[in-house]
Amino acid sequence: MDLGIAGRTAIVCAASSGLGKACATALALEGVNLVINSRSLDRLETAADEIRTLAPDVAVKLVAGSVTDPDCRAEMVEMAGQPDILINNAGGPPPGDFRDWDRQTWIDALDANMLSAIDLIRRTVDGMAQRKFGRIVNITSSSVRVPIPVLGLSTAARSGLTGFVFGLAPQLSPSNVTINNILPGPFDTNRLRNSKPLTMHLTQNAVAGRVGDPAELGATCAFICSQQAGYMTAQNLLLDGGLYPGAF
Repeated sequence: MDLGIAGRTAIVCAASSGLGKACATALALEGVNLVINSRSLDRLETAADEIRTLAPDVAVKLVAGSVTDPDCRAEMVEMAGQPDILINNAGGPPPGDFRDWDRQTWIDALDANMLSAIDLIRRTVDGMAQRKFGRIVNITSSSVRVPIPVLGLSTAARSGLTGFVFGLAPQLSPSNVTINNILPGPFDTNRLRNSKPLTMHLTQNAVAGRVGDPAELGATCAFICSQQAGYMTAQNLLLDGGLYPGAF
C-alpha cells in the first residue's frame, strides 16, 4: 500500500534507538524526510547512517539534545521548516515506589512525558492546520490503560498527555490534522532488557509468547501518519500482544 506521504517532513523524538528509531525508519521507507532527535549525538549519527542506507533518497537531519530543553525543541521545529508529522516520544522515568518520589521527581516526569510533547504540538499544529495536513502520534505506554504500580511516574504523566490531546483533537479534525496515541506493551528495547523487575512484570504472562518487535510498532506508526488514516483521530492504539485483560 502506498501511504501517500512521500515527500512529507517528520519530526521524530528519541529516535536513536528502540521505538523512536523504528518509527523514523518506517517513515523514511515511505519517503518521508526526517528531523530526528536524541540526547546522544554519536548514537543519533549511527541511527541516521542506518536510515540513510535503507532510504537513500530521504533527507535526515539531526538535533542532539533533550526534548525537555526548550531550545532543543525550537531547533527541531526550525530545522523541519514546515513539519507535516510529529512523533512525540521520550524515555519513561525509572520505576520505583511513589513514597520515594519528591516534588522535583514528579516535575521532571511531567516535563519529559507530558509538557515537552504539548509544547511541540503547540509549535507545529497551527501550520499543519493551515496546510490541511498533519499527523501527530504520541508514543505513550500500555500503563495508561492498565497502570503498573512501579511505573507511577510514567502512568501519571502520560495519562495527563492523553487527556490533553483528546480535548484538542476535535478542534483539528476538520483541518485534516489527527492526533493519536500508541500504547506499547513489552517490546524488545534496551529499556526492557535493562530493567529486570520491569521485564519480569511485563513478560511473565505474555499472551503472545513473545515481546514485540519495534519494527511492528514502527509500521503501525507509519500507517497512522498516512493519507488513508485521515478519519482516525483521538484514539489510544494498544499494542501489547493481547495482554490487556478486557474486551473493551
